[in-house]
Amino acid sequence: MKVSDFNYDLPQELIAQTPIKNRDESRLMVLERNKKTIEHKIFKDIADYLNPGDVLVRNNTKVIPARLYGKKETGANVEFLLLKNIEKDIWECIVRPGNKLHIGTTVIFKDGMLKAKILDTMEGGTRKVEFIYDGIFNEILDKIGLMPLPPYIHEELKQKNRYQTVYAKYDGSAAAPTAGLHFTKELFKKLEEKGVIIANVTLHVGIGTFRPVKEETVENHQMHSEHYYIKKEDADKINNAKENGKRVIAVGTTSCRVLETVADENGKVNAVEGDTKIFIYPGYKFKILDGLITNFHLPESTLLMLVSALAGKEYIMNAYKQAVKEKYRFFSFGDAMLII
Repeated sequence: MKVSDFNYDLPQELIAQTPIKNRDESRLMVLERNKKTIEHKIFKDIADYLNPGDVLVRNNTKVIPARLYGKKETGANVEFLLLKNIEKDIWECIVRPGNKLHIGTTVIFKDGMLKAKILDTMEGGTRKVEFIYDGIFNEILDKIGLMPLPPYIHEELKQKNRYQTVYAKYDGSAAAPTAGLHFTKELFKKLEEKGVIIANVTLHVGIGTFRPVKEETVENHQMHSEHYYIKKEDADKINNAKENGKRVIAVGTTSCRVLETVADENGKVNAVEGDTKIFIYPGYKFKILDGLITNFHLPESTLLMLVSALAGKEYIMNAYKQAVKEKYRFFSFGDAMLII
């Protein structure tokens, strides 16, 4: 299967640069797989497509303000992007300019509120970094860090919380699980009153989610690794739904990847923690997923391959053509799709 099979033409002006004013008033394209239909709705209409007993599985990771600007002791400007907490105050980071940040170099952020020492060079050119500070690290990050917006967003984010879901709980992501950005607390209340069950998983989204597929053949691509966990109470909700013939619908591709990683061949999930490199593309047999809420993804991306695996490549590529024609907003701050 060729990566180029997942290409499509996208006018630049359809790449959303800012969030819509009201989260749940973005547009929603509804794909019903059995009928092969395409409907155009508003996101809050999603309640009409969810039934009592259905389980919505959402990723409650929290994006950390992981982009830091500092200076070397020589005064030269540097940029850090925190990728992964290795242990205590030691992180894996992307550093720029990388060729100037050698082992042993110290970087100072915000008048010494935070310092960093380069410990080692890691695979792929990232750095192992130790942070030195007084106080609580996350509080310092909140003060001096910036949200690590995707590379295709060029406008400044006025409100940090708009690149955060309303249910974000556990710090650790370098990117938001963007399908969840459309939900409001009021919409969740409405869904719960209808009898829809909410379950959580946690997958800390890495910056690798934005890396392009460089192989020509889909099967040759190596997925990046991301850390996840699911608690027993949430596994129980999912298992009960499947036993009772109800649907399990993932909020976003990250939730989908956790579910498909932890499910056994009988479609049962257990409470577990680990790392996943699961790569879902057409031909994959889903073990547990019945539906997916997702945004519109980049051409030739692994995420576009995942939704094509669920709904069928031709159907998805046709839907994307319609989305372009109807001027849907694309990518992280864009509109949504429901596949059922």
